[in-house]
Amino acid sequence: MVLLGLVLVLLAGGAVYMVATEESAKYVLFGYTFQPDHVEMFLAGAATAAVLLAGLWLLGSGSRRSARRRRRIRSARAEESSRLAKLENEKRDLERKLERERADTQPATQPATQPAPAPEPEPVPEPRHASGDKLVARGSFDDTRP
Repeated sequence: MVLLGLVLVLLAGGAVYMVATEESAKYVLFGYTFQPDHVEMFLAGAATAAVLLAGLWLLGSGSRRSARRRRRIRSARAEESSRLAKLENEKRDLERKLERERADTQPATQPATQPAPAPEPEPVPEPRHASGDKLVARGSFDDTRP
C-alpha cells in the first residue's frame, strides 16, 4: 500500500509540475496536445488533488499497518524470551532439587561414588634414529642397530 501511495503522490506532483512550468494553456502529454478551458482545468486540478489525497491516505494507512505489525512481532519476541527465561529457571531449580535428593539418598557411611580414573595412555616408543626417518638416517626397515 505504501508503494502505491508513493506512486500516486508522485503522479500528482508530476501533474502539478507540468502545469506550473508550461507558459501557455497548451499541454503536450504522450504525444497528444491538450488545450483545456477553465472548467476542464478545474476538473483536472480536482482530480489531481483527489489522486494526491488518495496517495497520502495510502501512505499513512500502510505505515500504520507496518508499525502495528512490527509492534506485534516485537511483543511476541519479548513474550517468547520471557517464556524461555522462565523455563530455564525452572530447569535450574529442578536440577538443584535432583542434586539435593541424590545427596540425601546416599548413606552417610559410604563415600560418594566417584567416576573411575581414566586409564593412562601407553607410552609411545621413541624412534631409533634422531630424525625418526629411516631413509634420512640411512637405515632399513629390518635394521636392529640402536
